[in-house]
Amino acid sequence: MSKRPNIIWFCTDQQRFDTIGALGNPHVSTPTIDGLVRGGTAFTHTYCQSPICTPSRASFMSGMYPAKVRNTRNGNATFPEDVPVISQLIADAGYDCAQIGKFHLSSSGKRTEPRLPQGDGFRVWNFSHAPRDNWPEGEHDYADWVREKGGDLNAMRETPERVPAEFHQTTWAVDRSIQFIADAEKVRDDDQPWMVNVNIYDPHPPFIPPKEYADQFDAESMPGPSFVESDLETQAGLDGADFQTKSQSPDQIEAKDAQAKYYAMIKLIDDQLARLLDFLKESGQAEDTVIIFTSDHGETLGDHGLLYKGCRFYEGLVRVPLIFHWPGHFKENVQSPALVELLDMSASLLEIAGVKIPEHHQGKSLLPILLGEIEPDHHRDFVRCEYFDALAPFFLEGATGTFATMHRTPTHKLVMYHSLGKGELYDLEKDLWEHDNLWDDPNSAPIKTELMEASFNAHVNFTTDVGSKRIAPM
Repeated sequence: MSKRPNIIWFCTDQQRFDTIGALGNPHVSTPTIDGLVRGGTAFTHTYCQSPICTPSRASFMSGMYPAKVRNTRNGNATFPEDVPVISQLIADAGYDCAQIGKFHLSSSGKRTEPRLPQGDGFRVWNFSHAPRDNWPEGEHDYADWVREKGGDLNAMRETPERVPAEFHQTTWAVDRSIQFIADAEKVRDDDQPWMVNVNIYDPHPPFIPPKEYADQFDAESMPGPSFVESDLETQAGLDGADFQTKSQSPDQIEAKDAQAKYYAMIKLIDDQLARLLDFLKESGQAEDTVIIFTSDHGETLGDHGLLYKGCRFYEGLVRVPLIFHWPGHFKENVQSPALVELLDMSASLLEIAGVKIPEHHQGKSLLPILLGEIEPDHHRDFVRCEYFDALAPFFLEGATGTFATMHRTPTHKLVMYHSLGKGELYDLEKDLWEHDNLWDDPNSAPIKTELMEASFNAHVNFTTDVGSKRIAPM
């Protein structure tokens, strides 16, 4: 890569892996994202490092696991001042950078989020968090934008039409991204690359898409969640692990209705992404721009009788989209089944930007696969995910504090609820949707023991420092 490309890093919030038409879901409508899949490389087995917003974002913004970066709780009051974020490293390498939308490395509980004292690298900072109207003027760019357009977010949210697309956070984020790309021509040299980190709030709950989008998806035609009756007993046994909902049958939680509204939110995202990419083409920069599409974590969406998120590690919650697109450079129409972590996306971003990956960084660049230098079928032997008291009582009434880890190989998933003395073990070759917990199965004891040792070693190797150097993986 002789000339460094521009970067559009498009990150949704709480979007699970199986929500893209070109990757096998016939019930969604994602023609724009489908185009990125066909014209790029999709990593179909990408895993977040925490199923909760703040620790996941802290992880991929720092390049370290949540425990390593010491930011494991949703809405921590602060972010560690000694931790460099990758956007600052990219800016230091000469990129003109913008942050649009949600950041959430620390709490927005005081109705804004402070910039990082050590620097975040963003020349442009257009902040938004939850799409509601109780934000002070001048501290929440999205709320100010809605007011300037004559809208009232709280009033619109309560109407049957909900917040129309014209006033939606997704639309605002694309408006601001287009503005940055256009304005950047006026403030940077011709050869200076730019990066815009677009952080959409949807399809995060509440599931309240604009009515014009909700009407496009019929709940009764939805496939429904992955659920069997035994899930209720399994989840009752895990009741001590903090989660935002209790397990109930899909009918009780109106799972198909939630699914339809969730897909409607993603349709709006797809439409607005199309507008951004159209502008990119019109400005003559499409060939010089890397596009990355991903999300911070998934959503249970009725699987196992659960909605939303918390201390579980089912595929729908911890597996996310990850697509790279750069015409003429990255391999096209490739769907890689390799095990990948969002940390690897971070390492890849640094390498794309020409930044040397720091020694403390725990990701592994995907560039060899993207450039076709190696086969796309393998990247990691396993992936990890952590939940360390991630939902404080402020976010979840009755939260008691749960500590758990996931260790997933190509064939099995081991989950240990360390604070409860409980666990889950799934044979993913026979039970992809994780309904048959083999934790207490005598015949599965050998693989359980093997995975417990591997998980323990991985945790120690990836979260322990000796001097200034990380212990190498075993």
